[in-house]
Amino acid sequence: MKYIIETNSLSKQYGEKYSVKNLRLKIRPGCVYGFLGPNGAGKSTTMKMLLGLVKPTTGEISMFGKELYQSNRMEILKRTGSLIEAPSYYGHLSGRENLEIVQTLKGVPREEIDEVLKIVRLSGQQKKKVKEYSLGMKQRLGFAAALLGKPKLLLLDEPTNGLDPAGIQEMRELIERLPEEYGITVMVSSHLLSEIDQMATDVGIIDKGKMIYQGALQKLHDKARSTISMYVLNQAAAVQILERYGESYAIKGGELVFGEREELQVARLVALLANGGAQITRVSAKQKSLEDIFLQLTGKQVSL
Repeated sequence: MKYIIETNSLSKQYGEKYSVKNLRLKIRPGCVYGFLGPNGAGKSTTMKMLLGLVKPTTGEISMFGKELYQSNRMEILKRTGSLIEAPSYYGHLSGRENLEIVQTLKGVPREEIDEVLKIVRLSGQQKKKVKEYSLGMKQRLGFAAALLGKPKLLLLDEPTNGLDPAGIQEMRELIERLPEEYGITVMVSSHLLSEIDQMATDVGIIDKGKMIYQGALQKLHDKARSTISMYVLNQAAAVQILERYGESYAIKGGELVFGEREELQVARLVALLANGGAQITRVSAKQKSLEDIFLQLTGKQVSL
């Protein structure tokens, strides 16, 4: 199975407006797939179509190597967990009692409750009433409910929304562990660039319902060349060499700054300056952030 999720020309139209248009998703097994885009870009609609909660206007969906139809939807989705909107709980019941209700509805063994509580690190708070839980604990409880049934695919829509920094870090660490430790592929949507940058292996960027980039996160970073800074002891000699060879540069705060350069170009610059007596003491590269690249692709500012 090359892709655990694959869509072809997936579209959802409301009246004359497309929420999602001709979307081609390709999600590899065993990855954390960051589904990135501004609010209203079509992320939630896409996830709801994958789960059968919204009917596509046109297009095809394949999951686990099988095309998704009404007739086989339940069979395929039994292997899928989700946390799409803020989870609902019975506040007067404990965390464990809430999970027992979900466990009964899903028809899975009760022993799984202990397993999922351990995964989300709520074993020590399982007897506490949910109304006494922090927002982060409630989100992790929703995560635990999604993991009941031992899914091989997990769809999470903005799971860090409303969480404090500690809660965001807990959620991020949990998501990162799932593929390697439990063999679960994760598709996580967010408008938070820094979050996707820190936990995803693959990324899809959606804007106005259309996919504008899809692939390995590292390849997205590789699209941006580094800005190079050099510290030299003999700046006069360095400037003379750069002028002689027609190299563009700027001097900022006592350092030489060069525009975007590929690795071989950087190596040539270093050799020229070193051989010319510039006495280089340090070379540093500043890689463009995911936000910089997003702005290049969409021309839009997105939340950090």
